[in-house]
Amino acid sequence: MAEPPARGRAGAGEPGAAEPVLAEAGPSLVDRTGLPYEPRDDLRAQVRQEPDGGGDPEGVEGMAGMAGMEGTDGLEGTEDPPPPPFRSQRRRRRRGRRAAAVLVVLAAGGAVAVAGLGLGGDADAGGGDSGGLPPNTAKVTRQTLRDLHTADGTLGFGDTAGIVSRVAGTVTAVPQTGERITRGEELYAVDDLPVTLMYGSLPAYRPLKEDTEGPDVRQLERNLRDLGYTGFTVDEEFTGATTSAVKAWQEDLGLEETGVVDLGRVVFAPSAIRVEALEAAKGGTVQPGAEVLSYTGTAKAVTVELEPEYLRLAKKGTAVTVTLPDDTRAAGRIDQVSTVVQPATGQQEATTKVEVIVALTGAKAQKAAARFGSASVDADFVAGTRPNVLSVPVAALLAFSGGGFGIEVVTGTTSTYLPVTTGLFAEGRVEISGEGVTEGAVVGMPK
Repeated sequence: MAEPPARGRAGAGEPGAAEPVLAEAGPSLVDRTGLPYEPRDDLRAQVRQEPDGGGDPEGVEGMAGMAGMEGTDGLEGTEDPPPPPFRSQRRRRRRGRRAAAVLVVLAAGGAVAVAGLGLGGDADAGGGDSGGLPPNTAKVTRQTLRDLHTADGTLGFGDTAGIVSRVAGTVTAVPQTGERITRGEELYAVDDLPVTLMYGSLPAYRPLKEDTEGPDVRQLERNLRDLGYTGFTVDEEFTGATTSAVKAWQEDLGLEETGVVDLGRVVFAPSAIRVEALEAAKGGTVQPGAEVLSYTGTAKAVTVELEPEYLRLAKKGTAVTVTLPDDTRAAGRIDQVSTVVQPATGQQEATTKVEVIVALTGAKAQKAAARFGSASVDADFVAGTRPNVLSVPVAALLAFSGGGFGIEVVTGTTSTYLPVTTGLFAEGRVEISGEGVTEGAVVGMPK
């Protein structure tokens, strides 16, 4: 009866390296105990990670097809000799044909080439070991697998926006670059009259006065209330009570007490702002529509540019982990997603990027980032998560010549091949499941 084949692990170009040919027969489970078994050529998976986006879809299809091919037409000297008689429990090396197969699977956003190496060969040629067991082992572990994509990012304050003047005149006061301005404070002044910041998402687009109705009235009244003015109801109606509150506010600012909020006297922003840059200088003149300054939010944020193929990762609200320059990890969430198109210029082709603003969430993350100004960071986007699954190193996979995957489970001085179903490939490991696959099992590994 035939003995199990010696394990051929010689690499290409090394003495005794197995010459790959196509496998002839499909897989069958074998028990490496020296007892009779059905001859077969199993393929140890050797893994090579390609760069993201590498690989040719057509090549993948062609290579995958090779893995399922049977027969060795046109190949000479591939017939196995008749099995020698069974003489003892001592393991015997047998000469067999050398088998190889190539299978490509897509995992973790890149091409993972799983290639079966020859398992036949003489021991003298370095093709196997006398015990017939794998040279290395690993354990089946239970864990949470995460498929991560790491991208370069820039730590700063997120996206910038501009503030334009709605009045004409001479600029008499401007803030400092980097200055923080909050609700009710002066942004700048034109003709010695302040332009004030209030919070809201709706830009000012008309004067607000008694008998005016609309959501912009509610927005104004909410700010007056939060600044401490009372006597009115926060709604969409500008009433006499609102007029009284506006006059009190104008008096505090040194403005004429008209009870009317003129267009251009208030600028609405979502929250407190940080002055990014000044576009108008003190003493200069401005016209309606002229930009006075640009601003950002006051909280630290990370800007990341992704290739369009990673658009699936850029969903608002998705958690992102940011690694700061001192290797501190800070929690974040995607706050904004936009597409940025750079038109072609000269010989430079047009490019399209997905710009993602990641807001650092929580006081701990903000404190950790506050030590840095503008800095390069890493942003980890989670493409997929599989909690509480069994996994093995990818190199532990066997690619069966007839298709499919398996593992070699080692128990003492014997080993058994088990077919498995693969799941998520991530972090150099692969999710597996199948009958007989248990946590803590010892599996074969290549050198």
